[in-house]
Amino acid sequence: MFDALARQPDDPLLALIGLFRRDDRPGKVDLGVGVYRDETGHTPIFRAVKAAEKRLLETQDTKAYVGPEGDALFLDHLWTLVGGDTVERSHIASVQTPGGSGALRLAADLIHRLGGKRIWLGLPSWPNHAAIFKAAGLETATYDFFDIPTQTVLFDNLVGALQGAPAGDAVLLHASCHNPTGGALSEAQWLEIAAIVAQRGLLPLVDLAYQGFGRGLNQDVAGLRHLIDVVPEALIAVSCSKSFGLYRERTGAIYARTASPASADTVRSNLAGLARTSYSMPPDHGAAVVRTILADDDLARDWAEELEAMRLRMTGIRRALAEGLRTRWQALGAIADQEGMFSMLPLSEAEVMRLRSEHGIYMPTSGRINIAGLKTAEVAGVVHNFTSL
Repeated sequence: MFDALARQPDDPLLALIGLFRRDDRPGKVDLGVGVYRDETGHTPIFRAVKAAEKRLLETQDTKAYVGPEGDALFLDHLWTLVGGDTVERSHIASVQTPGGSGALRLAADLIHRLGGKRIWLGLPSWPNHAAIFKAAGLETATYDFFDIPTQTVLFDNLVGALQGAPAGDAVLLHASCHNPTGGALSEAQWLEIAAIVAQRGLLPLVDLAYQGFGRGLNQDVAGLRHLIDVVPEALIAVSCSKSFGLYRERTGAIYARTASPASADTVRSNLAGLARTSYSMPPDHGAAVVRTILADDDLARDWAEELEAMRLRMTGIRRALAEGLRTRWQALGAIADQEGMFSMLPLSEAEVMRLRSEHGIYMPTSGRINIAGLKTAEVAGVVHNFTSL
């Protein structure tokens, strides 16, 4: 029976990882994989995470299931970090998920169950967005969100897509630190988005994967908080992979902003049911770590300080890159004002392959680079290789 299957293409990013590992050149640079690295090239474990894990090791007395809904205290503490006091907690349904991808899949499944047929997606976007929505049975309608040569957010295109979307359609929004462009929306633009979404009767699905990596913990969710204050219903997919450095622990959550406590209970029961038939129970360790950190003032303070140091380091690398790259592409000075881990360069596939073969610089053929994968000492060399193409 397996002979009826067609071989699926390898994930390009996973293939890139393998190529990088097999390259024995000492000066090779990995700008592809979406993880934060420090000045030694290492992806560190937060001090607060190690302290929380030590505490859990000493006090945890069971490995029993946490149930399909997950750790209630984790969900409450994480929502305080994300939503603050914008919406009454009784109007929020929540379920713990295996990472942000699990949250997006549950959100897509829920949209499909409630009769939604289409979700609007600005391009370029994280490649797995479209794949997840398709697997859940949703049609994806797209529009151009970002112009790579001019490094410009095409806000008019976003507005046009929202104004043309029929009531009941869903729309995917990045809360901050847009993946893969780094393009940022202003406060005024978030106000306009919220007004249109509310007026048109659209369902926003907000992807929050990089809180604290852009402008700061509260600034990175300011637009999201305004949105959920204006609209009666919304879905928010949250990942703890980057903000807490818990990549392999697969820690995330899906939240639904609802119009009433009764609606929140109904949505929660549906999300839990979808989780039960998908992966049954979420992994506990990462959520227990996050809950332990956020419930302790000292640990939370230390975590926030270390996260801010990481953000400032990325901001410095952005500025250095922007200053160097603008000598060839004037528009790339905008990289300094973009947010998060990623930006996109106006490189052809042939140029990306040349960088890989001649200089050991590894990046996707789309031209996306991981700012957080660079060491400060590597910036000058990378800039030289980019600008000498």
